[in-house]
Amino acid sequence: MRLYNTLTRQVEEFVPRDPKNVKMYTCGPTVYHYAHIGNLRTYIFEDILERTLNYIGYSVNRVMNITDVGHLSSDSDSGEDKMLKGAKREHKSVLEIAEFYTEAFLKDMDDLHIKRPATICKATEHIKDYLKIIDQLMEKGYAYQSGGNVYFDISKLEDYYILTNHKIDDMVVGVREGVEEDTYKRNQADFALWFTKSKFEDQELKWDSKYGVGYPGWHIECSGIGIAQLGEYLDIHCGGVDNIFPHHTNEIAQSEAYLGHKWCNYWCHGEHLNDATGKMSKSKGEFLTLSLLKEKGYHPLAYRLFCLSSHYRKQLVFSYENLDSAVSAYEKLIRKVKLLQQETMGDIQTDLYSLFQTRFQEALEQDLNTANALTVLYDVLKEEQMNTATKLALVENFETVLALGLLEKKETVMEEDMKSYIQTRIEERNVAKQNKDYTLADQIRQELLEKGIVLKDTKEGTIYEIETR
Repeated sequence: MRLYNTLTRQVEEFVPRDPKNVKMYTCGPTVYHYAHIGNLRTYIFEDILERTLNYIGYSVNRVMNITDVGHLSSDSDSGEDKMLKGAKREHKSVLEIAEFYTEAFLKDMDDLHIKRPATICKATEHIKDYLKIIDQLMEKGYAYQSGGNVYFDISKLEDYYILTNHKIDDMVVGVREGVEEDTYKRNQADFALWFTKSKFEDQELKWDSKYGVGYPGWHIECSGIGIAQLGEYLDIHCGGVDNIFPHHTNEIAQSEAYLGHKWCNYWCHGEHLNDATGKMSKSKGEFLTLSLLKEKGYHPLAYRLFCLSSHYRKQLVFSYENLDSAVSAYEKLIRKVKLLQQETMGDIQTDLYSLFQTRFQEALEQDLNTANALTVLYDVLKEEQMNTATKLALVENFETVLALGLLEKKETVMEEDMKSYIQTRIEERNVAKQNKDYTLADQIRQELLEKGIVLKDTKEGTIYEIETR
């Protein structure tokens, strides 16, 4: 297995400390709003990574946090807490907001066939662990109190920017949008470990500590949860590329200062999903959620296929046109597999099975090349020398990683929606023909043909057939 390691900036062989217990930490959502589909692309990538490790024989112990306190609206310890912002927006308590959006996020994961991690922890459940780390950092001289808050002093480290490969002059105040100077800090890149009411008087969730009544900074939460749940050593830490700085940079700083040794060997990051205006963001106003796609008739697993068709380290541009292409490809896959399930099986051709299974695994082992893995799936379905039993056995094998629901025998919601969609378009075409609008009628026919749906005009009316080859 070869993975791109952000820490070394190269693709390298993955060597875990214990193949029977690969320790994997993935940054979870801040549950102040729905996850947008850009966020969900990252979770799909992490899911594929865990499934691939399982596929090639590793046992994975994966932990994910749920941030329900401490994540501010700016990465420089300024702005209000995102959870409090969500509570004000919806006139609810922070705990009500957290519970509602946590359930919404877990529903999105289920809809996308993202495996739930072995352990999911709320940030508010580990306050004692954060304070234990902060106490040690204070004793070792890595942290200081100022203005009632506790900050980490990055000047105590030899290479704070090891993950980003930046120089300190490149990261000064003003170069990042939304950064405001905090006069409490010794160095502007210092980051908060613990906030007190001197910073935010209206914070809803607060805990007592020797540093004053307050709450943890965002960055200390992942370190505290990761160390509490997985011990002093991690094999893999994942997140989106926007987590690299400052979040993961700060995690490394505080964790290794606390532990006294290297914390994690492999740092893996998924690229952005962009729309026409650039990176997707909740701050732009209306944003794309999985629920919105479902309301528009898109099956969640068609979006999963859309993501898998591109490499996780490449920026992916979202448009409804691109998603429509993924829907068409997904529907064809479903139809082809369903057709196979109706055919005579025969015996599995072991040589062909082994050949294609090896090709599939090799694609995944090359830094999770899911596009090439999908190509192997398409090759299996069109291989003329392969019988039905072998094809279905390989689809079942590949599905342990791809998780596209290809073998579900019951009629899916997507198929019901598709039937309704086809019938509606046929009726619209009939109206167009009655109005002698043959251009529109031809456009509707072509639209359906591109989705693999062939219209046939008969004496009894218009019928349709679905292409299977």
